[in-house]
Amino acid sequence: MSFPLRRRSTLALLFFLISLSFASADDPEREFCNHSYEFVKVKNWIDGVEDKDIVGLTARFGAIPPAHADKSLRFPAVLSNPLNCCSNSSAKLSGSVALSERGGCTFTTKAEVAQLGGAKALLVINDKEELDKMACSYNNTSLIISIPTVMIPKSAGDVLKSVMEKHVEILLYAPKSPIVDGGVVFLWLMAVGTILTASLSQEFGGSEPSNHNELSPKHSSGTGTAKDDSDQEVLDITAKGAIFFVLLASTMLVLLFFFMSSWFVWVLIVLFCLGGVQGMHNCIMMLVSRTCRNCSQKMLNLPVFGEVSVVSIVVALLCLLFAIIWAVERQASYSWIGQDILGICLMITVLQMARLPNIMVATVLLCCAFVYDIFWVFLSPLIFHQSVMIAVARGDNSGGESIPMLLRVPRIFDPWGGNNMVGFGDVLFPGLLITFAFRFDKEKKKTLASGYFLWLITGYGLGLCFTYLGLYLMDGHGQPALLYLVPCTLGVAVVLGLVRGELKDLWSHSSKSPDMKNPTTDA
Repeated sequence: MSFPLRRRSTLALLFFLISLSFASADDPEREFCNHSYEFVKVKNWIDGVEDKDIVGLTARFGAIPPAHADKSLRFPAVLSNPLNCCSNSSAKLSGSVALSERGGCTFTTKAEVAQLGGAKALLVINDKEELDKMACSYNNTSLIISIPTVMIPKSAGDVLKSVMEKHVEILLYAPKSPIVDGGVVFLWLMAVGTILTASLSQEFGGSEPSNHNELSPKHSSGTGTAKDDSDQEVLDITAKGAIFFVLLASTMLVLLFFFMSSWFVWVLIVLFCLGGVQGMHNCIMMLVSRTCRNCSQKMLNLPVFGEVSVVSIVVALLCLLFAIIWAVERQASYSWIGQDILGICLMITVLQMARLPNIMVATVLLCCAFVYDIFWVFLSPLIFHQSVMIAVARGDNSGGESIPMLLRVPRIFDPWGGNNMVGFGDVLFPGLLITFAFRFDKEKKKTLASGYFLWLITGYGLGLCFTYLGLYLMDGHGQPALLYLVPCTLGVAVVLGLVRGELKDLWSHSSKSPDMKNPTTDA
């Protein structure tokens, strides 16, 4: 992995200053200890049969393996003797890949012994499952390490050692990840499309007779049909509710960090499935009511739900079946499709039901979320010794289970695999502001150019691009997306309001449209 341009310039300046301060020509640090750490794929064959690849990490010294497997060579694997490779090996290392245990001497000493023995590469078996970094060590030798030195985890090393009575061959290569993966583009389209769909559905999706088409507990209402959202539950968020929500989210994050287990994640999976089923049902019924107004005429009287259309029941059962299949197959390589469908439907429903009344409440909510995201990603390691947000997102200590509260798309062209991800909060928080802008423009009868919706949805798309750019510049370290999204949405709204002289109206706006007849409720 290459350093970003800014860090390259900084490192170049540091190395220049170091060279002025230490003018000695026999300093080995300047000669061979200047590499970045690279992930390496260790391909291995046991008696000619290819086994599962092992992931390793190069040292700060030594050669970097080729980027492509077809440009590298296979060599037999040999255990060094002594196993720590701290002194000349009695085992013949010439023309082989030497295997060594960690400890006993410095990493550079191990590499020197292997290189002097004629080894083509050195694999250091860590005593833990993690991959630690192999830094340089000052010593009296002037030997430049020219062979690749790679650390592999203990489990991989044990596998190799257990089959050393057989013929084992090893090939090392270090494939590069693309700057922009195709999955990122698809993820960007999903996030922006979710907010666009939720916003436009406020205008085109609110005319169905919701009283009989929704599979929800029966309630009293005057008529069987209603225009706009007068029969739908609308949650008008307040400033106090916004602060409470962010504090509650922080509390849940800490609980997940300290007490995360497989059963805890299973509770979240069940809640996600229930929310996804409700969201998918609402989205499908909205489409049905728009395309076929006579499809919901046949009714059934259910004990809890009252009068419900047959179509609504069928749709609900199909949605439930979809969620169950996803839950069963959630570990499969294709499970991201079901997770994203459920998540998108859930977020569209939330954005339709939860509403920001004005920019004042939006400022409170997004500023709190802004601080929340930055603190739990960047500042939490100062207290908890690791990033709480990243640890929870990875599903550490959860028995292999991961939290489904995010959109994810596999990295299509990345040889290392993995997923591109964006959390629900990174869509919902800015999405609430953008849907408010859509309603404001509609109420004030603004055009796309003179309104706020187009500018905010454009700012959101650019904010996501800045997030991916930050991810690349920080070598894949998790980024607080709201760090970029809040200035690109809330900042744009405030600046436009100031320029147009409408900030006061935006700040204290109170909608008088029919869809706000229901009493407001604190979030």
